[in-house]
Amino acid sequence: MIRKWAMRAIIAYLLFGLAIFLYLFYLADTSIPEALKGTNADPATFLNGRELELSEEYSRIRNLMFFLATPYEWLFYYLLLIFGVSALFERSAKHISKFFIARTAIYLFWLSLASFVVMFPLSYLSYTISKSYNISTQIFPAWMKDKVIDFWVQYATMLIIITVLYALMRKYKRRWWLAAWVVSVPFSIFMMFIQPVVIDPLYNDFYPLKDKHLEAKILAIAKEADIPAEHVYEVDMSTKTNSLNAYVTGVGSNSRIVLWDTTLERLSDEEILFIMAHEMGHYVEKHIYKGIAGYLLLTFVGLWLTAKLMEKWISRRGKEWKVEKVTNISSLPAFLLITSILLFLASPLSNWVSRYQEMRADTYAIKMTQDKEAGIQTFQSLTKAGLSQVNPPILVKIFRYGHPTMLERIKMIQEYQLNIPKGEESFSEKNPPNF
Repeated sequence: MIRKWAMRAIIAYLLFGLAIFLYLFYLADTSIPEALKGTNADPATFLNGRELELSEEYSRIRNLMFFLATPYEWLFYYLLLIFGVSALFERSAKHISKFFIARTAIYLFWLSLASFVVMFPLSYLSYTISKSYNISTQIFPAWMKDKVIDFWVQYATMLIIITVLYALMRKYKRRWWLAAWVVSVPFSIFMMFIQPVVIDPLYNDFYPLKDKHLEAKILAIAKEADIPAEHVYEVDMSTKTNSLNAYVTGVGSNSRIVLWDTTLERLSDEEILFIMAHEMGHYVEKHIYKGIAGYLLLTFVGLWLTAKLMEKWISRRGKEWKVEKVTNISSLPAFLLITSILLFLASPLSNWVSRYQEMRADTYAIKMTQDKEAGIQTFQSLTKAGLSQVNPPILVKIFRYGHPTMLERIKMIQEYQLNIPKGEESFSEKNPPNF
């Protein structure tokens, strides 16, 4: 029976992969609407023929990798359960130590190591593809170093989460999901607080922006938006990627405005100011707090559903898997499998909300800078640097895109009507590049 269920799961995964491959490479429509051909939103106007071909190829491959990776992880967790591997990890931990925390740490190490090994081929394939398309510039030893750091950061974080989670399961039995949700609130805020100053520096070097003229202009628009920022940081990303990015991270006194050095090297001051105005739009519209509220709501519903589904699943299949009850640490793959599926199912909604907020931030950036040309050039540059599809397939947009498509963003800027009173000029004109 176990082999039968395992074979069914593997066949289902392979059929899903085949269906996604056919959709992305043969059925999906990524053409530009006739009305937008020849406009700034048409990639043929800012990409050459080779770049157009590469962007389509690379995007299809990346999208395929995305849709294959998530159910591959589900398959891994499922096979761990039905073949009794998870129960074996738990027995190993019990033989080594009688203390709950130590047993949890040992079990989680074996599970994390197995996950790392099983998922490594997909990670390495993604890395080599990115290298072959000249997106990644990272040498293998440096990439491997990041993977090892990532392993230990995730292990340490998960050890805290799982230890607390299973302690709550044992104490509260039926209402553990509610207790876990209550504990998750301060923990999530704490993680957001320490992310910029503890975790991020493990991967990259951050330092104050060297271009003080540009920093002054960024801080000027931050002041105009009533954002309490004193410094702008740049991060050395050119040793890892040719992509461009900038962001605002953290909360409270640990918040940071960060620019990738690739962005500084390849974009003009006006384009950078547009990106910064976009990021500040998120602050002004309180998207971070709305995001936290939405996350907590989804977590509440998700934990409740997970508790119900785990209880039913373990009660029916637990004996076959050698998992006696939900409170056994060997039930963890079931928890991770269910939560991962629920997150995937919720992604269309969360992505839709994110796209709406991103479009609001784009609108704020135009109002702030009054510079449509810089906005259009920014998104064209981002498309070119990342070999992104301007108009991705609908399923890709729904399940993968937390930002509007480049087609939507450029089209919105093109159609936006600037309202500049006579005698007033744009922010970039009031603050020219050299002052």
